[in-house]
Amino acid sequence: MTATWSVNRQLFKENAKNVKQDNQIMAVVKNNAYHYGLEFAVEQFLDIGINTFSTTSLKEAIRIRKLAPNATIFLMNAVYEFDKIRENQIQMTLPSLSFYYENINDLYDIQVHLEYENLLHRSGLKTLDEIKEVIHHHNQNKNEHKMHISGLWTHFGYADEFDVPDYNIERAAWLEIVDTLLDEGYEFDMIHAQNSASYYREQGVLPNHTHARIGIALYGSRPYSTINESDIQQSLTVKGNVIQVREVNAGEFCGYSFAFEATKNNTKLAVVDVGYGDGILKARAQHEALINHKRYPIRALMMSHMFVEVDDSVNAQDEVILYNNHIRVDEFTFKGVGANSEQLSAMNHDSLIKEYR
Repeated sequence: MTATWSVNRQLFKENAKNVKQDNQIMAVVKNNAYHYGLEFAVEQFLDIGINTFSTTSLKEAIRIRKLAPNATIFLMNAVYEFDKIRENQIQMTLPSLSFYYENINDLYDIQVHLEYENLLHRSGLKTLDEIKEVIHHHNQNKNEHKMHISGLWTHFGYADEFDVPDYNIERAAWLEIVDTLLDEGYEFDMIHAQNSASYYREQGVLPNHTHARIGIALYGSRPYSTINESDIQQSLTVKGNVIQVREVNAGEFCGYSFAFEATKNNTKLAVVDVGYGDGILKARAQHEALINHKRYPIRALMMSHMFVEVDDSVNAQDEVILYNNHIRVDEFTFKGVGANSEQLSAMNHDSLIKEYR
């Protein structure tokens, strides 16, 4: 018996279709498609008509090009391997004025998207004036071989925050940038800003935008808790197995560093073949596991095992579900375990059996 990470192909694709609706979606496939597997995810997205992808890794962008020769591929991190960008027809962010001036000659024939910094302060041109400076300088450049300005973009860092005004602030600042540039006659092939949270808050793509840039919702997790579970379906299952059921008595300790003390005699503990070495976060182990359609409390987490307190209905070889569509990743996000992407990224794909069903 070995713990398993598995994805239901049909449910994955159905969820992606439901998320996409009739909108133009740029599928975020960074970090090996949120660890669902880049090749798998790109194949499914192509099947439902998504032909635009973004990542933060040049290596992944090149892999996407091999999988999707006709796709639009956008690299959200700036890199200096300009020849590879050109060879693979990858579009790239323009992250700052200094990057533009320092690399202006090397950027020839590369399609760039002008990035606006906004409240996240991670990357981007800081003001409308800086954006215009790049455009004006570029237009005055008479060099036959120069970069092409094909896009305008930003990232909403606070779209999943409802108790503070920051999303409305960043949204208003961005829309003013977009509206001003368009009103003044500037044109862009692509304009994109929205992540999953903004996409659902706005019930679709913002006006004057060509795409929404969607990540976590395509992989089956809600970006905030008030979205109905039926609107975003989780196709991932992570499960282990009961190796044996043991009994302990009141006052006896189980697990590393006295993790759990039994408070009553004949306490039944299922020993399960999955642990933090397989990528189960310690914060996740403060909650429940699902055995035979019933939730039971996890009492201790070890590297390759966990203890789950059970009753007489649980036996050796029973499946122990840590994640599926009934005990979802996003449930534990909202309980403070960690971001959806953090829980997905923690999984150890070298120790777990990986299956696509």
